[in-house]
Amino acid sequence: MTSGLDAAPLANLPTTRRAILVSIKRSGASTTAELAARLGITAAAVRQQLHRLGEDGLVRHHPEPDGPGRPAHRYGLTSAAEALFPKRYGDLTAELLGYLGGPGSDEVHALFERRGRRRLDGASPRLAELPLAEQVAELTRILDEDGYLADVEVLEGGGWRITEHNCAILTVAQGYAQACSSELDFIRRALPGATVERVAHLMDGQHVCAYEVRPLS
Repeated sequence: MTSGLDAAPLANLPTTRRAILVSIKRSGASTTAELAARLGITAAAVRQQLHRLGEDGLVRHHPEPDGPGRPAHRYGLTSAAEALFPKRYGDLTAELLGYLGGPGSDEVHALFERRGRRRLDGASPRLAELPLAEQVAELTRILDEDGYLADVEVLEGGGWRITEHNCAILTVAQGYAQACSSELDFIRRALPGATVERVAHLMDGQHVCAYEVRPLS
């Protein structure tokens, strides 16, 4: 799947450092051993790159006791690293929405409705006439292209879990609940043959937003 993170500035980083940041973004704070296993490189190579990322202010770490001996260090992203990931609208959009009356205004609600229709109009031709499993995979690609660092996994017992590891409109979502409700509504309307429930939410303090998709019975 082509990632929605292929644009600068993240793409300007050396390949291994970029892969480390994306891995931490996907999985949360990680140890050197965990990163080495996920990326298929040596722990020594990971440590070298983490040191450089630390010097650049892109990762921070804290010790995690793990039995006797020296504690392992768990590495997370700094705010500077988070800024490398797409935040498509940002402070300017939040400011402009404020001029329209803020979160409770009819004008702001109408704008999110229009955005939802535009996204659905763009997605529908790509999903048309596909079986549900392929619709879910294609919709995940669309979300990934939109900057949400999305992936999908098959659930035991049937269905799928779509996970968005990055919020491409984080600044807006922090002030406008419509951003999150419209995302859920978009996915539901794009997949009319399924039920869609949000099972993880970044705004509730979780690491990702995730949605469980199940065929209609």
